[in-house]
Amino acid sequence: MEKHASCKKTTIAGQALIEGILMRGPRKTAVVCRRPGEEPVVKLEPTGTMSHGAWARIPVIRGVVSFWDSMRLGIRALTYSADFLGEDEPEEPGRFERWLNDKLGNEKMEKAAMGAALFLGIALPVVLFILLPTLLAGLIGDSLPSLARNLIEGCFRIVIFLTFLYFTSRQKDVHRTYMYHGAEHKTIACYESGRELTVENARDCSRFHPRCGTSFLFMVMLVSILFFSLFSWSNPLVRVITRLALLPVVAGISYEINRFAGRHDNGLTNALRAPGLALQRLTTAEPDDSMLEVAILAMEQVIPENETEDRW
Repeated sequence: MEKHASCKKTTIAGQALIEGILMRGPRKTAVVCRRPGEEPVVKLEPTGTMSHGAWARIPVIRGVVSFWDSMRLGIRALTYSADFLGEDEPEEPGRFERWLNDKLGNEKMEKAAMGAALFLGIALPVVLFILLPTLLAGLIGDSLPSLARNLIEGCFRIVIFLTFLYFTSRQKDVHRTYMYHGAEHKTIACYESGRELTVENARDCSRFHPRCGTSFLFMVMLVSILFFSLFSWSNPLVRVITRLALLPVVAGISYEINRFAGRHDNGLTNALRAPGLALQRLTTAEPDDSMLEVAILAMEQVIPENETEDRW
């Protein structure tokens, strides 16, 4: 696969969906999905990375804002993209769904479902990657110094994270989403290389990208190990509360490290990028041309007219 030098480093970021791509630029967010054999459908939202004002671009704070927006918009887009699975006939609503529709109305029921999906989308990784490692480390008791318990907790967190990625990458149903993930990376790399956004040009780019969400999540794991090791509370409940309260700080610091690694090319930043790039072998796959078409269409919707807004 041919590699091309990056002419610029864009702030535009994406997310793979069930049958599509989300791309988020400075001014807009685009969701492009397509049922097999049909034309792609474009959905635009006037919420971009610059939509929150100057305060949201302050270092560390911008990482927290970006993390929240990625969760909120990403889960909403995933729910929307589930309708593009290509099913011939929609399923009949069950008794409980009909009861909710009668009580709340269709619009309120959709908002309630979206709120539940958002809650679960945030709660599941918190439970899996924050609470579970903390509780497992708590089983060790007071036999080890606090620093050692914190480091063991961090090891549990990384092992659970890697195990989760490995088993999800083996699921056939998830594989197409990982192909879309590869299409997203190839399209962004094509745009950054300064080449015309075509399927032929994007196909020839790498599916591995240093500013990927996978890299960010792994950086969160590493930063949490170092950051939480500074605190020595042994009470399990206090430890859990502390982890949850400090999670935004960890996300903000991790974002800044990821941003620094993405902006520079030297021995240190190459070392910082290496684990995330290696993990992308699990979370990305080579896309087909139809997926690249979707990714390119999504990218074209969010490229800003003013290039100065798109500086990483």
